[in-house]
Amino acid sequence: MLTLLTLCFFSFLAGFIDSIVGGGGLVQTPAILFSLPQFPIPVLLGTTKVPSAVGTLLSAVQYSRRVSIQWSLLVPMAIMAFAAALTGSWTLTHVPNTFMRPLALVILVVMFIYTLLKPDFGQHIARIISRRQQVIRMIAMALVIGFYDGFFGPGTGSFLVLGLVSLLGFDFLRASAHAKWVNLATNMASLTFFASKGMVLFSVALPMALANLAGSFVGVRLALLKGNSFIRVFFLCVIAATILRFAFDLLSNS
Repeated sequence: MLTLLTLCFFSFLAGFIDSIVGGGGLVQTPAILFSLPQFPIPVLLGTTKVPSAVGTLLSAVQYSRRVSIQWSLLVPMAIMAFAAALTGSWTLTHVPNTFMRPLALVILVVMFIYTLLKPDFGQHIARIISRRQQVIRMIAMALVIGFYDGFFGPGTGSFLVLGLVSLLGFDFLRASAHAKWVNLATNMASLTFFASKGMVLFSVALPMALANLAGSFVGVRLALLKGNSFIRVFFLCVIAATILRFAFDLLSNS
């Protein structure tokens, strides 16, 4: 019982973080790996996809009520991200993903420095690009980040937010709103894959999902209330935590 309550606490934190800028997996995944070491890692990863998907759905719906969504571009992007994530999950069962952690660490460091040095980055909607450029960039993001989420995962939400801000000129609030729907698609793809293999502990996943829902509700309300400046600071904090986590893992395994 105590283990389940602990997991629900971390799932609440994960939902809160995820709902604002993504990165909740950095809290939720280690918590379940340490709490239930008797289960295989794929089963535990599959279990975390349930609360992640549920919390992301609530966040997406809440954002959509307050933020204008470009559905004509978002729907195809989500569909392609779903397919790419399925491909990534399948590839993971055939190819090791150990090379992804150092690569992701380098990308995250660049992301952090760039965002830190540009105070106006993501604070307002940048120059509008053409419809053709939007489509090309959204397709590329869907395929690359979708595959990444299925193949490796941590930081996917943050990568989506950064891509929407830097490549499509969104502000942080609008980027977070769109990122939630794409992240929902990738979560559902991974959940479909793991569930089809019987790799989900629903007795653990469902209570965690309720906690994640609560965290998501609070996080979205706070993001909508505080706006872009708050989201930018929170984004930098999450990226810094992700960098430290990846660096610690690399040093521990070296």
